[in-house]
Amino acid sequence: MGGAVLAALDWTPAEAGRALSLSREARGRAAAGYAPAFFTEHEWETVRILVDLIIPKDERSGSATDAGVPEFMDFLMTDGSDQQRTAMRGGLAWLDIECRKRFGRTLVACAEAERTAVLDTIAWPAQAPPDLSHGVAFFNRFRDLTASAFWSSRMGVEDLQYQGNTFVMEWTGCPPEALAKLGVRYPS
Repeated sequence: MGGAVLAALDWTPAEAGRALSLSREARGRAAAGYAPAFFTEHEWETVRILVDLIIPKDERSGSATDAGVPEFMDFLMTDGSDQQRTAMRGGLAWLDIECRKRFGRTLVACAEAERTAVLDTIAWPAQAPPDLSHGVAFFNRFRDLTASAFWSSRMGVEDLQYQGNTFVMEWTGCPPEALAKLGVRYPS
């Protein structure tokens, strides 16, 4: 799979905004037994595993799957270009091929440690071997898409503890904890 095909997973801001607004309904169907329109059954399992490896459930919020990220991706692929769909399918197939080379089975059939081993070799572009560049390109875009979908969901916004445009009676400046974390202070 060529790098140009992998680049097709990039979304313009307009495409991403349109998909976000149209996918809210798809996210709502997640709990009601969503049936993917784009992904095959095997791809669907793979996507669900991958997004949860990228954003697992923690003490603050649910996982990417809990937030409806796979449904969002399915919607994007259904509404996306042929080039974007080819890049997604090709990247998922690449992961299975890499897992078969290493462990004799698909990513879905691999143990957690085996999945992590494959992803660890492609998650850090500067450290990845050149012969895995296609996997690196795919995974970077897939991870970006996962993060975008998660943090635009209700669960993700709650996880960020985003307060939005809230009225503040008096602005007293940045909280001291935030200033300390950044290593800065107000001038005396």
